[in-house]
Amino acid sequence: MVPKPQGREEEEHHTLLPTTPSTQIITNTHHQDEDEDEEEEEEEVAFQSKEKVIISCGIENDEEANIINNNEDYSITTPPFSWKKLWLFTGPGFLMSIAFLDPGNLEGDLQSGAIAGYSLLWLLMWATIMGLLIQLLSARLGVATGKHLAELCRDEYPNWARYLLWFMAELALIGADIQEVIGSAIAIKILSNGFFPLWAGVLITAIDCFIFLFLENYGVRKLEAVFAVLIATMAISFAWMFGETKPNGKELLIGVLVPKLSSRTIRQAVGVVGCVIMPHNVFLHSALVQSRKVDVSKKGRVQEALNYYSIESTIALAISFMINLFVTTVFAKGFYGSAKADSIGLVNAGQYLQEKYGGGVFPILYIWGIGLLAAGQSSTITGTYAGQFIMGGFLNLRLKKWMRALITRSFAIVPTIIVALVFDTSESALDVLNEWLNVLQSVQIPFALIPLLCLVSKESVMGTFKIGSTLKTAAWTVAALVIVINGYLLLDFVSAEVNGVFTGALVCIVVTAYVVFIIYLILRVDSVSTWYTQMRSKSWSTNIGN
Repeated sequence: MVPKPQGREEEEHHTLLPTTPSTQIITNTHHQDEDEDEEEEEEEVAFQSKEKVIISCGIENDEEANIINNNEDYSITTPPFSWKKLWLFTGPGFLMSIAFLDPGNLEGDLQSGAIAGYSLLWLLMWATIMGLLIQLLSARLGVATGKHLAELCRDEYPNWARYLLWFMAELALIGADIQEVIGSAIAIKILSNGFFPLWAGVLITAIDCFIFLFLENYGVRKLEAVFAVLIATMAISFAWMFGETKPNGKELLIGVLVPKLSSRTIRQAVGVVGCVIMPHNVFLHSALVQSRKVDVSKKGRVQEALNYYSIESTIALAISFMINLFVTTVFAKGFYGSAKADSIGLVNAGQYLQEKYGGGVFPILYIWGIGLLAAGQSSTITGTYAGQFIMGGFLNLRLKKWMRALITRSFAIVPTIIVALVFDTSESALDVLNEWLNVLQSVQIPFALIPLLCLVSKESVMGTFKIGSTLKTAAWTVAALVIVINGYLLLDFVSAEVNGVFTGALVCIVVTAYVVFIIYLILRVDSVSTWYTQMRSKSWSTNIGN
């Protein structure tokens, strides 16, 4: 570990403190911090108290001055909007948005553009909106409870279900991480002109684990700044490609506004929606929002945090939508209706672009490689981050961060190196592997979505911040749609790959167990917990009566 730099805590506060005690909004005494640290030593938490960014601000307008003069402590009232506070809350949403820009999503974009042209851009937009809804619920859970999803699952479910959920989350994370690391390795191979083979790129990408540890040691704001640079790199690279290829503006606008779907593009449509919800990202966002110090005992402060997180998450996913749109339209312009459309993938996309558009001032092959490398590196680092929260939350492990990061990274790097060595010479084999990995992640989606939606609907967990009936209906509709679409993908894949009576019977048994566990998750939180509470109440009443 790199030694903690002097003055890190002062830098991390980023406070805008008022000059007189009478105008101070947030105070944190030394004794309170000591009590928090003692509590944190008892169980694993996402961020230690000293690591959190303190949100404080001076008087900015007459409205706030009047509230302060009336001794309002924001126990109920939400503080007025502040651009400075919005800046301090900005960060977690952009880290979350990386999952919408990982190499797996970019491959889905380019295949959608090459095979379906501009016709699925409307679906990309609505899929992003659905993803935003789920991520806002994840943030809501983390802010209102002060715990992230993995920690709450640990408290809510019995040991056998908790360990099974942890295992499923780790599988999903490994599947996503393999795609992300392979994407980075492909980019390194492109930018090195083939000097580094795929397996060497995987090893180089593995170093990001140590980069992550180095940056994390300097505070969460420094880490967020690095991600901002990587997202900007992607935006500039793919916007450059968009400008170079000059897609048809009229067709682009029609594709965004007019829904179209044909039997030929159904598989790409499923891929577009399926890439929106990444199981590990749901766990990640509920933890990232705890990087800011929010007094969860004050309703006004919690609502303030939710408002700012909603704004920054919306902005972040709007940017991610534009980046995905750039990639889709570039490949729609270049390859829609061509003989290469059905064979294009992440491995050969750069070469196809180079053959189509040539060199120019800066060869488009290298622009693509830079954007892909930024996507791969940023997503693998957030994968390491998510792995720490998932492992720590479900298992309550009191391990040093470097140890957890190393374990999490090893889970993905070891199988990825094997994949790189076996599939380095075969593009078609990598495509088949990518399909298997997509299926692996698809089947894990219910095990992140269902606990999330059950918990945010539960008053004993969320208090006054539980979601209402309208939002609950919308959220469950989105969840059902995503699960059904991914179920279609799974069914389509299994029907094509599974042969033989024995294998078919085995698949039926696994699917039955899978469905039973999903039903259990739905009933456990809403029904079983209510029944248990009622039974306990009746028992107490009986004892009192006797």
